[in-house]
Amino acid sequence: MDVRKVTESLLLSGIKRKLTQWGINREIPFSVEIPRQEEHGDFSTNAAMQIARYVDKKARNVAEELVEAIRKEDEGGWISSLSVAGPGFINIVLSDNAWREVVATVLRKKENFGSSEAGKGKRVLIEFVSANPTGPLHVGHGRGATVGDALARLLSFEGYEIVTEYYVNDVGNQMDNLGRSLYARYRQECGVAAEIPEDGYRGEYLKGLAREFHREVGKRYIEVPDEESLPVFRKVACDRILDGIRKDLEDFRVRFDRWFHEENLHREGFVSAAIEELGKRDLLYKSEGAVFFKSETHGDEKDRVLVRADGRTTYFAADVAYHRRKYLEGYSIMIDIWGADHHGYAPRILAAVQGLGEDEKRLEILLVQFVNLVRDGKAVQMSTRSGEFTTLREVMDEVGVDAARFFYLLRSFHSHLDFDLTLAKTQSSENPVYYIQYVHARICSIFREAESRGICLTDHPHLSSLSMPDEIRLMKKVARFPDVISEGAKLREPHRIPFYLLDLSREFHAFYQNHRFLGETPERTQARLALAKAVKIVVGNGLSLIGVSAPERM
Repeated sequence: MDVRKVTESLLLSGIKRKLTQWGINREIPFSVEIPRQEEHGDFSTNAAMQIARYVDKKARNVAEELVEAIRKEDEGGWISSLSVAGPGFINIVLSDNAWREVVATVLRKKENFGSSEAGKGKRVLIEFVSANPTGPLHVGHGRGATVGDALARLLSFEGYEIVTEYYVNDVGNQMDNLGRSLYARYRQECGVAAEIPEDGYRGEYLKGLAREFHREVGKRYIEVPDEESLPVFRKVACDRILDGIRKDLEDFRVRFDRWFHEENLHREGFVSAAIEELGKRDLLYKSEGAVFFKSETHGDEKDRVLVRADGRTTYFAADVAYHRRKYLEGYSIMIDIWGADHHGYAPRILAAVQGLGEDEKRLEILLVQFVNLVRDGKAVQMSTRSGEFTTLREVMDEVGVDAARFFYLLRSFHSHLDFDLTLAKTQSSENPVYYIQYVHARICSIFREAESRGICLTDHPHLSSLSMPDEIRLMKKVARFPDVISEGAKLREPHRIPFYLLDLSREFHAFYQNHRFLGETPERTQARLALAKAVKIVVGNGLSLIGVSAPERM
């Protein structure tokens, strides 16, 4: 049950009836919001102010008439009170029975509570991480991985058909430089002097790869000409680094439906086909031997090179082909999740999409801001000049997967994030993920104690005794979950889930400190156990959506 939707349905029914009486045969949009101040009710609507202009009446007078019409529609007693405030807002207070019905719904729907069919029939492709296979994933990639995976889980929960994809950039100079870098490290392992190329990769991870490859092949490639050895070392480096990336992501609870290689775009003709399509649309021209796309005419800051003067296609040409392929597969929505350093790249991709005659509104580009690591109140240096950086694996090993995933979502991905390693390892209420997980574990403990006393929650507990203010407040928090899910999916903001779980956890811990779940009258004990189970289900559902475990003991 979605409390907002039930309330909106009642309001809409009463308002439509009144509009018909006034001779208005059109829909007038209005909003239903949760007031910031609790004394203003559970919901508030601006319907009267939106309608007033059409009926030549003061908004407060319209509101009074709407209140009467809504009351007549509410035959089941869902609403406790309706009042007019300010210039014509209608404040709505729901009955206690409405909140009790939410608890019953949670117990009935269990792991499906909060889900919907809002996205039914819509296929969504989410591409995220897509780090170049030139080194292990770093701490910044971890944030993109968490956001992408949590968003995929969230949209799937809302009924969308989700496909997740990792785009492997395995073509171009960067891969040649990677191959040369590994070859230099391999020669060093063989006892031969060798320098890393100026544009090469200097990280310790390549030393490990070289050592491993040397154990396998010995000095076989020492005398092999560069033109023969480069493809070997390029492939070895790419494949093994990619294997490491895949393993890191799997351990981080991120799995992709598809790993698409840029190499396939060239081999299967996607790149040449995309360029040809732009040519048919008269959007190409030559200058100094290079082929340019007229991207400036579609909102980009300047025209972009697709084919260099020497005949080699650019990275941009491959990206145009990659996105054309996405459109050809017929997704309703395509979501690209990139690092913030790619912000200047978005306009040229959108220009290419428009140039290809596609609807750019179906492509959403989300930019994930940077991460700063903090330990004991001090910033952790993350230099990449020497090829050294803090890897995702190091963060996972230090704080654990649960804490890492949760802390990556502690702020909107639109904002920079200070990741507090010290706090993430703390096993106390100061640590937000520990604080939330402890709610789940504590409720499991309550039920273990109940079982030891021979108390079992019945299938249909009477909830009428849930009437105390603290009980009502806790039920209201539980009832917010579907709303949070809907908003998070619609706005592509999975961080709303941990924010909500923290709020719910505060309410539960406060309730636990002030009230008993066991030792009350049989009816009240059953009702409070039902409430506790509802909280446990919602916490479990929420943690699952962000890829965090819900422990039964802590």
